[in-house]
Amino acid sequence: MSETSPIERNRFINSLRFPLIMLAIMWGIHLIQFLTGLDFGSLGIYPRKPFGLRGILFCPLIHGDWQHIISNSPPFFVLTVMVFYFYPKVALRSFIMIYLLTGLAVWLFGRNVFHIGASGVIYGLVAFVFWTGIFRRSLRSIVLALVVLFLYSGLFMGIMPNQQQNISWESHLMGALVGIFTAYWYKENIERDEDPPPPSWVEEESSDRPYFLDRDTFDKTRKEREEEQKRNDPDSWFSSHT
Repeated sequence: MSETSPIERNRFINSLRFPLIMLAIMWGIHLIQFLTGLDFGSLGIYPRKPFGLRGILFCPLIHGDWQHIISNSPPFFVLTVMVFYFYPKVALRSFIMIYLLTGLAVWLFGRNVFHIGASGVIYGLVAFVFWTGIFRRSLRSIVLALVVLFLYSGLFMGIMPNQQQNISWESHLMGALVGIFTAYWYKENIERDEDPPPPSWVEEESSDRPYFLDRDTFDKTRKEREEEQKRNDPDSWFSSHT
């Protein structure tokens, strides 16, 4: 335990860096809006308009008010840390895919209003963790899927169309679909500690354990065994045939 603790500690610390950087950017932008009175909402995604394409990059970083950013920050942080800690091999690639494809999907299919906020990415991360457990079927991935289902099951109501103009249900729906796609895309990228240990009865071919009979005894015919015995022990063969 003492040997693995520093490794796990470093792994956990590394998994915190990217989420903290992203949160710092989000909160920095919101503080600038608050202190200067500026409104960066026009930098969000505006569907099917060329100027709205810039929102694919900026949309998750911009929030409308304090309640908006406060409600998005905890799930964004927890889910991003979870992905970077448990799936480091694909974490950054998965995050970028969810981030960009969710924005592109909202630009293609969303309502003609400005879409801002990190909720689309959050829904993508929830779907990614849950469906990774379904696709990979490793014990750890299944446990993580159940944890996410328990913690964030209420979020799935947010993918239904609603009449509230200030909620981008399209971002929620597109993020969830992109998360499923991303989980499927990287389902073969198994982490090192996801590989199940070999069964106890499976041994390496190079094992030195002696066998009662030669490994190929039953692959030889009777004639082949008699000829081999003759070569190895001529006296025994002669006495058995006199």
